[in-house]
Amino acid sequence: QVQLVESGGGLVQAGGSLRLSCVASGRTFSGYTLAWFRQAPGKEREFVAATPLYGGAPYYADSVKGRFTISRDNAKNTVYLQMNSLKPEYTAVYLCAAQSSAVRVGTPMSYDYWGHGTQDTVSS
Repeated sequence: QVQLVESGGGLVQAGGSLRLSCVASGRTFSGYTLAWFRQAPGKEREFVAATPLYGGAPYYADSVKGRFTISRDNAKNTVYLQMNSLKPEYTAVYLCAAQSSAVRVGTPMSYDYWGHGTQDTVSS
């Protein structure tokens, strides 16, 4: 069982930055693929970025490449999402997710564990 708790969301102006954190329970943190998804009101859950288990290269949605950076600190059981040059259309609840493999990392149904999410609002 893995529990995920996100933090770092908030209100920021367009062009600004936010850094999200997700702390995971469990002793085999390095053995999980960790991802960030986002969900805006009335829209489907959308893949943002993922860092595969055992140090694989990260994956990013095309819409955030060059703006967002995902990283992980296995010693702290924490995954981060650095978000720069934010746009109002990025306003959403950002959720952390984990799976014990690296299957279809961009698909929400591939993930076994989810956090409750953190609200990020980007004002114009």
